[in-house]
Amino acid sequence: MRTAFIGAVEGSALALEALVEADLAPDLVITLPPEAAGRHSDFADLAPLADAGDSKLVYAADINGPVALDALLAFETELALVIGWSQVCHAGFLSLPAIGCVGFHPAPLPRMRGRAVIPWTILLGETETAATLFWLDEGVDSGPILLQERIAVSPAETARSLYTKQIRALARMLPDAVRRIRTGDVPRIEQDHTRATYCAKRTPEDGLIDWREPAEKVIRLVRAVGDPYPGAFTSYAGDRLTIDAATDFPDAHRYIGLAGQVQCHTPEGFVVRCGDGEAVHVTAWRNGNGGAPRPKLHAKLGAPMP
Repeated sequence: MRTAFIGAVEGSALALEALVEADLAPDLVITLPPEAAGRHSDFADLAPLADAGDSKLVYAADINGPVALDALLAFETELALVIGWSQVCHAGFLSLPAIGCVGFHPAPLPRMRGRAVIPWTILLGETETAATLFWLDEGVDSGPILLQERIAVSPAETARSLYTKQIRALARMLPDAVRRIRTGDVPRIEQDHTRATYCAKRTPEDGLIDWREPAEKVIRLVRAVGDPYPGAFTSYAGDRLTIDAATDFPDAHRYIGLAGQVQCHTPEGFVVRCGDGEAVHVTAWRNGNGGAPRPKLHAKLGAPMP
């Protein structure tokens, strides 16, 4: 069975590594050229893994363009694994592999189709999610399910911790899925489209903190959009200040101030008042240059940047 692997992010690398270690290396690896790395905050170079698996490496900026399609045709691809690629695969691509195309989605399909699923999972306060391998069709995350593994979401889940859970599940599932397909065991469980929900795209600017919100909501935003994503941010002294870690502050009732105002300094960081009278204890932060002194006592965060 001639297999192609298409991907460009951290999860792609871990999945490809799992295939190589299971002696299931694909014949062909298609990935983004290095100059297009800026498309993904979690971009990963797949060239070393392609070399380790003795796979042909092809760079393509457009999965539906002639470079990618010609490569699939040249290798007479039977199965395509699309793991960590931001573009929708069109009919021309989907029609080439004889067995079909398998995708990965970090959600309990049919729920939470679409974009930015890991941040939305945390922002919505979900207590359980899933890692899903499914057969690609011309819809968005709508094809039949191949394999699905449930994942618990902890109350303190961060984007990084949930991302790690997802890619570890992917690395467990993908070799098993390829082995099953090789033996002719090809599960195709149709999704219940009446239960489908859709996650909207998020941009880096959606990480802007509104200090008028309740403290719990601010903390959840910090957890949801941090590493490996751009992060939650505010402004201070005309510069962007990214908040990488924050917790609740039990002594908020002892401080009086405005929403967004620095109430006190602590050995770990600083405390900011929120709109509900509670406060956020910021323990990790940075500016555009990577490091930053903590804001001055009683400074107001969130003023418009010039």
